[in-house]
Formats: sequence, structure tokens, C-alpha cells
Amino acid sequence: MSNTVVIIPSRLNARRLPNKPLKLINGKEIILHVYDLAKNSRAGDVLVVTPDKDIAELVKKNGGNSFLSTNQHETGTDRVFEAFKDFYLSKPKVIINLQGDMPNLDSNAIMKLKKHMEKDLCDMATLASSIKTKDEIQNRNIVKAITNDNLEKTGFSQALDFKRDLINTKNKFIYHHIGIYGFTSEALIRYVNLKRSKLEIERKLEQMRALENKMKIHVGFTKTKPLSVDTQKDLIKIKKIMEK
Repeated sequence: MSNTVVIIPSRLNARRLPNKPLKLINGKEIILHVYDLAKNSRAGDVLVVTPDKDIAELVKKNGGNSFLSTNQHETGTDRVFEAFKDFYLSKPKVIINLQGDMPNLDSNAIMKLKKHMEKDLCDMATLASSIKTKDEIQNRNIVKAITNDNLEKTGFSQALDFKRDLINTKNKFIYHHIGIYGFTSEALIRYVNLKRSKLEIERKLEQMRALENKMKIHVGFTKTKPLSVDTQKDLIKIKKIMEK
């Protein structure tokens, strides 16, 4: 087994787009697109963790690995931790939590995150791309990563904050956050044993739990900007891109 594992949390009961992982793009389910790009990254073992038998069986039927979790988790990271602990017996040193709704993510981005985590410079790392349009700035579905330095010059920089809107933000280094996280094993264990934080709940952003508990998060720059499928509108948009 690799020291790095890519764990993809996935469930059918999404509030804004039910059965999202099973929606088809080019005749292929979204969760299979994500699984395949994770495998193509060659970052490490890949596992889908889900409370839903339909997803688990679909992944296995197509030659992938899946793990059936309980249905009691408050966050995707809690579900990732269950797989880390019970499926992998807490052995991997680096755990990458890859959101299961980004079917056009560049697989090279996963390897970039893995390589940075192996340097042991931070507790967690994530990725972001540039913001170029007013729509991106105003869209609350797009999370903004605020960093200490210019990512396009430094490659990675320490995260200062994550927001859905930019009210009262004076920092000039603001980026389009991408939903992928690397954890050291120690950081993942610490994170899931922390209580949900005030800003995590208010902003509905899991990473705020880490920041509010002084965990160090690095943000890396990627030129590509994958779409996160959260709504039917997102699905229509990404289908136009991927089905060209």
C-alpha cells in the first residue's frame, strides 16, 4: 500500500442536487469520472467511501475500490477518517480528501498536492486558481481562499482565511478555492477530534475548523479551474464543457 491514499467521500443525499454522483456526463457517472482521474494521477491508492450501496456497487462493478461507511457523519472529512481508520487501519502518512463532484479536475493537481504534503511543511494543504471575473467574486457558491503571498509567484502560501463573500476583505491575494485537501495522518486525527467551530458552522466550510484551531494550511496554485457540480445549473454547464 502507498503511503499516500486518495479518499473520495460521496453520497446520494445532496440537498441541492440529489443523486448527484450518479448523474451522467458522456454516458458515465460523475463519481466514476472522479475515481478515474484520481487513478490517473498516480498519487496513491484510490478509494470511494460512501453510505450508499448504489455508489459502492457501481464503483466495484467498474473495477474500483469502495468502502461502505455509516450514515452518521456530519462532514465529508469525518467519512474520510472512517475509511482511513477502518479500511486502511490508520497506516497511510498522507491522506488526500478529494471531493466527488469535480469530474473535470486536472489529475496533475492531485500529484502536486501529494508532493507538497510529503515535504511536511504544514498540517493541511489545498489548491486554488485565479479569479478573473466579477461573477466569480460575487458567486457565494465559489469559496475564496485568502493567502499570505502571491500564489502565482510562490506556488504555495499559508492560508489566512476562506470566505464565500469578500465583505471587509483587505487582503489582495484572493483565489478561487478548489475542493481538495491533503492531511498528514496526525492532522487528520486531530481534526476529527475537534469540535465543529463557530465559523465552520456559519460559513459551511470545514476548513475553518482547522484555521480556528491554529492548524497550518497551505494553499497551492493551479492554472486549471475545475467546476464543482452543486446544482442542476452546474451540471448543465459542465456537460457542455466535457461533452464537446
